[in-house]
Formats: sequence, structure tokens, C-alpha cells
Amino acid sequence: MTHSVLLAEDDRPIRTALERALTLEGYQVTAVADGIQALAAAHRERPDVILLDVMMPGIDGLQVCQVLRAEQDRTPILMLTARVETADRIAGLDAGADDYVVKPFEVEEVFARLRALLRRTTAGGARAAGAEDGGAPHAAGTGPDAAEEPGETGGGAETGGAYDARAADSGVVEAADLRIDGPSRRAWRGDRELELTRTEFELLELLARNAGIVLDHSTIYDRIWGYDFGPGSKNLAVYVGYLRRKVDVPGSRPLIHTVRGVGYVLRED
Repeated sequence: MTHSVLLAEDDRPIRTALERALTLEGYQVTAVADGIQALAAAHRERPDVILLDVMMPGIDGLQVCQVLRAEQDRTPILMLTARVETADRIAGLDAGADDYVVKPFEVEEVFARLRALLRRTTAGGARAAGAEDGGAPHAAGTGPDAAEEPGETGGGAETGGAYDARAADSGVVEAADLRIDGPSRRAWRGDRELELTRTEFELLELLARNAGIVLDHSTIYDRIWGYDFGPGSKNLAVYVGYLRRKVDVPGSRPLIHTVRGVGYVLRED
């Protein structure tokens, strides 16, 4: 199957090189030089995935991403950025991007991340189709919140005895006061619906399905990205930190915990 890619990059040598490499890899590529052209092409072409440079004249990549998400366009977006600070990465995630690559980059890394995004999109579509065949589950969630600050633990894998994590045939997962509706890609904590990006949703769903079990970094990278970026990568830490801001808000009991040197676990302490 040939996938279509919208490439938006104002640096001509980079744009030309990426367009050639993507074409040789078998993608159908539409390449543009700025944000205005990117929005027009996204509306016209309906690509399978978007490769979007952050720094572009006029409308930049973050603004393009924000506009598309405001239009309820869920096309996976991979950001290209020369900015390496955590705050800059968070800005991209907040705009609705699914992943990012820091310049300078190896083209094979771009290919790997695109493949991972497309696999997740295909899997999500198949799951949604299955829900339509069997009937969509109702969405609701209630539960009290208790004040507590998040922390870290130093232990290994645990089974959360206080947890009752249920994954029904309908695709609904419940853990503590979380309710996650996989087919509709919606999630609630108590009666509060969470506004999550694609990657945040999939990370939360993975943790909830394995509530009480410590998942190591390699496992999470493989399940979410389909690619292990190695011990030096900060991708996972950035996404977990941003997810915590939405799930573990002040006044609620923290659910997402770091197990030093191992990984992450969703549990209610």
C-alpha cells in the first residue's frame, strides 16, 4: 500500500533531499515551502501523514498543527525541529503533534517514526471499525479525587492489588477512576474528560491496560512508537511529563509513577 506524505519545509535543500528520499522509499509526496501552502495541501490532498517543520515563514509549523487539530483533523503529524529544549518539545505536543525529530537527523530515523505513526493509525482504524460492528460503548466515569503530590518509587514490577483494571470486549478500559474508550479514543478521569493527543492517549491506554505493572522503557517505546530510540532519548520522559499534567492535576491522587531505572507504572498509592 502506498502512503501519501505532506512535507512542509522551508529549507530548500532539506525539502528536496527529504522529498527524494521519501519517494525512493515508496511514499507519494507532496512538498511545500511554508505554512500557508501546508494548510492548503492538507485540505486538498488529505495525506496519510504530515511531516512538518516548526520554523517556517508566515504561519509556522506549530500554528499549522493547531489549526488542523482545531478542525478535528487527526492526521498523524511528525514535527521537524532544531529546538532541543524540553519546553519547545512540549509546545509541539501541546499544539497536537504526535512525535518529533530533532535536526540534524538521520533519514532512517524519519522513516522509522513515520512507519510507527502509520502503523498506529492503521491499528486505530481497525479497532474503530470493530467497534462499529459490535456497537459503541457508552462513555462515562465517576470517582472521588484525593489530594497528593506525584512521586517516584525505587521498586521493581508490582501487581496493584488495590487496582481493578478491566478491559471489556467493547474496548473500554477502567483503572482506578480512569475510564478509557479505545474505539472512540476518549478518556475520562472521574467526570472530567481528558483532552489528549494521539500519542498521549495511546500511552495512557497502555499504562491503564497494565495497571499495577511496571513497564520498562523499551517495552513502552516498542508498543507506542514501534521503535526503541535508546537510553539517551528523552522522548518518553517528555510525553509522560506532559500526560501527567493532564491526568494528575492538583487536587487529584497521582496515578502515573516513575520507577527509577526501570520505567513507569499506573497505580493508585
